[in-house]
Amino acid sequence: MPDVAEFAHQDKSLGNRNMSLTRIDCEHFTAFEKLTVEFSPGVNVFVGANSTGKTHLMKIAYAACDTSKTGINFAEKLCRVFLPSGRMLGRMVTRHKVSSRGWVEVHQSDRRLRASFTNHSTKSDSATVTGAKEWGAKHLESVYIPVKEMLSSAPGFRSLYAQREIHFEEIYSDILDRAYRPALRGAAEKSRIKLMAKLQKAIDGKVVVKDQEFFLNNKQGNLEFTLLAEGMRKLGLLWILIQNGTLQEGAVLFWDEPETNLNPKMLGVLMDILLELQRAGVQVFIATHDYVILKELDLRKQPDDKIKYHCFFRNGDGQVKCQPAPSYGEINPNAIAETFSDLYDREVKRSMDGGER
Repeated sequence: MPDVAEFAHQDKSLGNRNMSLTRIDCEHFTAFEKLTVEFSPGVNVFVGANSTGKTHLMKIAYAACDTSKTGINFAEKLCRVFLPSGRMLGRMVTRHKVSSRGWVEVHQSDRRLRASFTNHSTKSDSATVTGAKEWGAKHLESVYIPVKEMLSSAPGFRSLYAQREIHFEEIYSDILDRAYRPALRGAAEKSRIKLMAKLQKAIDGKVVVKDQEFFLNNKQGNLEFTLLAEGMRKLGLLWILIQNGTLQEGAVLFWDEPETNLNPKMLGVLMDILLELQRAGVQVFIATHDYVILKELDLRKQPDDKIKYHCFFRNGDGQVKCQPAPSYGEINPNAIAETFSDLYDREVKRSMDGGER
């Protein structure tokens, strides 16, 4: 029987780089009255004010990716990652005074997966799901890294989640499933070894697992994750996902606010790694409010890197819209840059007016 490394080689011959997500359409779903967003096969950066749906869009895409491997009903997976009150599917339909129907549709080249349901829907099996058979014909490896770090809470969490009704979105259980995976058979590719070495330098060690508990292993021995800074834990998680082969060609990475609890000096290293993953055939989605991330991406990109910015905002009617931009300088509106420009202008004005007050 062929081993995992051989299957990985076969997958590459099929052209995993062409398996990236290409578009999402949605109507009357959570924050979106009507929205279409087309993606880059490389890095996709979501920016915009709070409550404009950046995280929601990533969760839709992640749910679709995950169902291609697990076979879970798309509407059910949406319910698990959004966790509406009472797990009532219809609560994800945009609120109107009259009955309405919401739907989402995720595209991957010529394939599409769609879920449609009314605001009266209670169970996922009442939704209309189309395209599931064709969608599941090609498995999409995917990872969603939430804002909340989970490795320090890992021991016992998965069994508790499986046995009890606890109020956690399924993304938290899913990320632990990915983190606990053993490494692929065979030697790691040079690109993967290079990325791991860069992360090892940043976190000053390697990550090991003992009895479901994560440790940072370095010259001083094993340091439990509960004693590490949260930013270091997130970099450690990224090391694990690269080391065990979850993030390799054809995979899709979603990361919500990667800047959270991470020193700005480390963001350049992180952006380098995300760009390298993109060059290795990983499609990347990040949602951020951070100026440093935007500028580090802009300054570190190479001519062949595929980066697309998606600016979310509300128009005069209060509806969420998305304006694409091929480069940092073309993001419009860019509330992050405007805020930092305002801070700079105020600092200059204070200096000219006679210094600190």
